[in-house]
Amino acid sequence: MESLREIAPIALIFMALAYVLKRDKVWAGLKSARREVGTNFGLLLFNSVVMIPLLTVPLGLFRSNIPQLPMIPAFWEMLPKLLVVIIAIVIIDLAAYWRHRLEHSRAFWRIHATHHADEAMNWLTLHRKHPLGELLSLVLDLIPVLLLGLPIWAIVTAALLRSWWGYLIHADVPWTLGIFGKVMMSPAAHRLHHIRDEALMGSNYANTITLWDRLFGTYIDPAPYLNCETGIAEGSRTLIGEFARPFEARYWRRPARPVEADQSAA
Repeated sequence: MESLREIAPIALIFMALAYVLKRDKVWAGLKSARREVGTNFGLLLFNSVVMIPLLTVPLGLFRSNIPQLPMIPAFWEMLPKLLVVIIAIVIIDLAAYWRHRLEHSRAFWRIHATHHADEAMNWLTLHRKHPLGELLSLVLDLIPVLLLGLPIWAIVTAALLRSWWGYLIHADVPWTLGIFGKVMMSPAAHRLHHIRDEALMGSNYANTITLWDRLFGTYIDPAPYLNCETGIAEGSRTLIGEFARPFEARYWRRPARPVEADQSAA
């Protein structure tokens, strides 16, 4: 949800990190990723300029028209500000967890596939979202905290912290974060979610904390899968190709019925 001007310092941080970790291999890595980075930046630009402003007013109106008991604002005000932000992060992460699982269903994969298409995964993969996917995440992730009447400052702070953590977990680094990674989603754990193996792809859905994946049985230890291959069978696309992806015929065909099922029915 950050503005485009805030991307520049983040880009410098991750470029410096890439140089420190890869040294002489950094330019080869940039060369191999340049096409996908261009697509990712194009999606970032479109979503920032069009989708986010388009939804800001409706979400604001939605919040202002939610009937609330008078004690709700007072309740949040009496809690320590840090605790309110942590609660906001936990609630948003819960909503994002189930939204993310929904996106992996057959009906919504056509939209979410864009996010998984990067074969040279990097920090900018965070913004590889089809505009319809951006719409889903902005609406479904924020509705619970809006309904609960959390202060706007806490929602914005939580969203920014989750976004910054999102850059880290999409970075091309094999970090499990050690003991800390038991609580927080690590880059290695999230890379496993982007693995080319579609069976293992159904794991580690959360963005920030591992709590919900552990609670709902979708957490997988990334240690055996460090630096795994990423991408999808459908392959990566240019910017225009990613815009068009959800409307490709392959996603709208009904799956063929098994031959055995046809014979038994006969």
